[in-house]
Amino acid sequence: MHVVIGGASGFLGTALTGHLREHGHEVTRLVRKDDPKSDASRWDPRTGRIDQVVIDRADAIVNLSGSSVARWPRTGRVRRELLASRIDSTTTLARAVAASETKPALLSGSAMGIYGPDRGDEVLSESSDLGTGFLSEVVQRWEAAAQPAADAGARVCWLRTTLPLDRHGGLLGPLLPLFKTGLGARLGSGRQYMAMVSLADWLRAVTFLIENLDASGPFNIAMPKPPTNAEFTEALGKALHRPTLLVAPTVVLKGVLGGVSDDLLGSLRVDSMRLREAGFTFEHHDVESALVQALA
Repeated sequence: MHVVIGGASGFLGTALTGHLREHGHEVTRLVRKDDPKSDASRWDPRTGRIDQVVIDRADAIVNLSGSSVARWPRTGRVRRELLASRIDSTTTLARAVAASETKPALLSGSAMGIYGPDRGDEVLSESSDLGTGFLSEVVQRWEAAAQPAADAGARVCWLRTTLPLDRHGGLLGPLLPLFKTGLGARLGSGRQYMAMVSLADWLRAVTFLIENLDASGPFNIAMPKPPTNAEFTEALGKALHRPTLLVAPTVVLKGVLGGVSDDLLGSLRVDSMRLREAGFTFEHHDVESALVQALA
């Protein structure tokens, strides 16, 4: 298949590009600056500029564009960039797909933040009520930006991604240096669920949705047994052979990080029900097996 990727230079986009090529697919990278490589196509999401011929030739488009949600403090400028970087790219691709006679599939980036910052022990499937708060609003508008493609008859999947585990980026990127020096700490009570997925399973899941022509709608991408923060902290410490006796108190996190602390202390117990119903099987069901792969 011919797959076009927006956000191909990011952590997930780079990994997906390599994974698809290893499995025999052709990949075209959408780039914002001049790139002499033959697999690159110039686009400008801010102005909606894109090569329609590239879209018409594609079997599927995967959009992973968007600035990092980990940036803080979340000033007004950062919030506007978080939203615009997702809406502009998704709108540009959705309109191009809608205008195409071939109607390639659109796999649009999304995130577990759509369920809000904290849902306690509630199991969150794709049919669960959506949440409230800044990140939930961003993700809801992000998903809505892809709707024109679906309205035009294209197959659209929303990739509600959880925390990816890999030593080269994602959740582990900023944590490994701390844990390796023995500074790994439980956050607050540690009882909050952390929805996550191994990078290997995320790549397999996205490839599965690209190749499965019957798949459409929202898909949670999360390991079947999400750990609590305390369980994750202990598992990562054991994997690195380092102690994890420290605790970052809730009051300190809120004082230092402000509103961003809600992302760390909130509980999201996300379930990938629709992926499993579609026939996808996870290789890494729990945090221990995922960390073995992530740290290899």
